[in-house]
Amino acid sequence: MERLKLIKPTDKRWSELAHARWNSVAKPLGSLGVFEEMVEKIAAVQKTADVDISKRTVVVMCADNGVTAEGVTQTDSEVTAVCAEAIGNGTSNINVLANIYGADVIAVDIGIARNAASVADRKIMYGTDNIAKGPAMSREQAEKAIISGIDIVRELAENDTKLILTGEMGIGNTTTSAAVSSVLLGLSPETVTGRGAGLSDAGLLRKINAVKNAVRINRPDSNDAVDVISKVGGLDIAGMTGLFLGGAVYGIPVIIDGVISAAAAVLAYKLVPACIDYMLPSHVSDEPAGKLLLETLGLRAPVCAGLRLGEGTGGAMLLPLLDGAISVYNSSHRFDDIGIERYVEQN
Repeated sequence: MERLKLIKPTDKRWSELAHARWNSVAKPLGSLGVFEEMVEKIAAVQKTADVDISKRTVVVMCADNGVTAEGVTQTDSEVTAVCAEAIGNGTSNINVLANIYGADVIAVDIGIARNAASVADRKIMYGTDNIAKGPAMSREQAEKAIISGIDIVRELAENDTKLILTGEMGIGNTTTSAAVSSVLLGLSPETVTGRGAGLSDAGLLRKINAVKNAVRINRPDSNDAVDVISKVGGLDIAGMTGLFLGGAVYGIPVIIDGVISAAAAVLAYKLVPACIDYMLPSHVSDEPAGKLLLETLGLRAPVCAGLRLGEGTGGAMLLPLLDGAISVYNSSHRFDDIGIERYVEQN
């Protein structure tokens, strides 16, 4: 965790240069809205006005959660390994999108309950313990999972990756993310807990009660992100927390996917607030805590479409929109070239 000391806010001079380039494009000022802000943010991370997201990688953290014993899911934990192997083999939903949008995909076993084929082995433990009965993992295990995420970013940086997308696969992880969200946001489990992959009313009640018990029994410290992860979180959440921190350490923008990814982003922000400069929101999850977590970070997601597939798919849906914005940003259709007077920014 020593590398966290390396995280500094981005140099806003680069975003100002990117802003000036936007204003030279022959169009109304700010007319591409949040996408202009995103390009400016990427410029500050990459320390150049010539932004480049051509080499991008989706990192899918895969882990099992002991809380499934509380009947909070439609399927059992075996599905995690099956889906992780599909991602590793290139046949899952995220692979389909990544192939279209020109992204690589890495499936990471950071805590699957059995050994899985075709995935990167970063296993911390064989699934977490049941948070409704006690802590998910030890503090040391939580830190190891965070460090694993940071290490993955280092390796991607060495491979000249320009953009990282966070993803996850883990049966029961909307329960752990609801528990984390309840603690971080200071809200009741009823407020932040949703139906996940499609629970019945009875299933939702079991899920809410599991979150209530997890928070009551473990009493996580909302000001200590590692304590929250170790007591009521999951290994996938811990690994993604490391991805966000690693992006800030190694200077790579990182895209937030859905509610589970957003919970990890808030945890990373709790550890080092400056890492917010390296995060890009993609969509507002259909889960109740999704919008609330992004609001906590002060981030505005451009896609609001009721997405809740996971695996990093919502983040991938942002890619063609960003590509389009950058194409306009690099356009030769500029005021100075076509002899039209520039718009003037108004106070």
